[in-house]
Amino acid sequence: MTFDETSMVPDHVYDDGCELQALKGVFLVLVVFGLFIIIYCSDIKGSNTYQDVVLSLCGPKAQLACAVCILVTCFGSCTTGLIVIYDQWELFFLNVAPDLYCTTHPFYMTRAFITSATSVVFILPLCFTKRIDFLKHSSCVGVIGCLYIAVLVAVKYFLPHDNQGTIATGPHSWVDIFLVVPNIGFAYACQVSIIPIYSCMTKRNMREFTKTVTLAMILCVITYTVTATLGYLQFGDVVTADILLSFNPTADVMVAVVLVAVKTYTTYPIICFCGKAAFETLWGMFWKMSPEEILHKEKTRRVITTLVWFTLTLLLSIFIPNIGVAIQIIGANTALLIFVFPGLSLMKTMQNRIESGERQPSKVYLLRWTAIFFFVIGVFIFGLTLSQSILQDIRGVKPDSSKFTCS
Repeated sequence: MTFDETSMVPDHVYDDGCELQALKGVFLVLVVFGLFIIIYCSDIKGSNTYQDVVLSLCGPKAQLACAVCILVTCFGSCTTGLIVIYDQWELFFLNVAPDLYCTTHPFYMTRAFITSATSVVFILPLCFTKRIDFLKHSSCVGVIGCLYIAVLVAVKYFLPHDNQGTIATGPHSWVDIFLVVPNIGFAYACQVSIIPIYSCMTKRNMREFTKTVTLAMILCVITYTVTATLGYLQFGDVVTADILLSFNPTADVMVAVVLVAVKTYTTYPIICFCGKAAFETLWGMFWKMSPEEILHKEKTRRVITTLVWFTLTLLLSIFIPNIGVAIQIIGANTALLIFVFPGLSLMKTMQNRIESGERQPSKVYLLRWTAIFFFVIGVFIFGLTLSQSILQDIRGVKPDSSKFTCS
């Protein structure tokens, strides 16, 4: 659970901070609306994956672009997750056995061993599933972990504490308000996994889906807002990207550290499932396979794909243990999945109705213009945030000052 300082200015401090809060609120509304768009479009042809929705409405070329986008996003997210796992274990070692970790450096505390061993035990067995609803029970553990962290930050805020930094009055430039978009996209975007989940619902309809999404988004908004706002108010401009680094390493904080790792263990298989589905689509397109040929040896191909996916993300997480830029770039990439492809799908759906020759209600034309808006804003956000991420990487980022350290 990470955030940067520009994205978490409290909404009651200064007027400039209200701009950021307003942007986050508008973006969240658009994200949720985008979910309903893609679900509505999936029901037209009964599609079971995001890329199949795009294929059914926009054609194979759009499906190819969508599948590539999903593959890159999911692969990067899985790699980032494995990096986060060891970062949490490192914080745990620094607190429970600092002398052993800092002086002896035993092999069983290294990134390579801990990430590999725990991932093979807790993640890999969950990645071979054929249906995503198999992961619903493990996901509950991750939800509990997020709620615990939000409660922890809130309790520590209301207990006596020293204010260690100053509260920012606003962004340095109006363009900087868009720096929050990758983080919000990374946190709230679930367009890729929502179609497979929706297809597994016992009652597949918009009414049941609305209940599910409403509850999920309420939980997300509460946990993210409480953690980010109260965390920032406690530490101001010296807050660390990982809020847990800012607290003294007490027992309750260490529990939160472990729960972040546990939550990541349960998230990886879901993202992996969606990434493998995108790869399966690309594989079928490359070899021009028929639906019957795709089903042939599906199990063998699924096992091999899972092992290759897991191995590659594991190796990258060990040898490239820096997630800052990855989150920014992946977050920028989600603009395509949140806005561009839903916009294209809705626009094609409404255009087909208009060109049918039948008289259409005015809401059809309104939805077409809404789809165009989604497409345009998606392209704008993707280009802007990706450029900002690259420039930020070139300038370099100041490392966090953590209480968890060997020095």
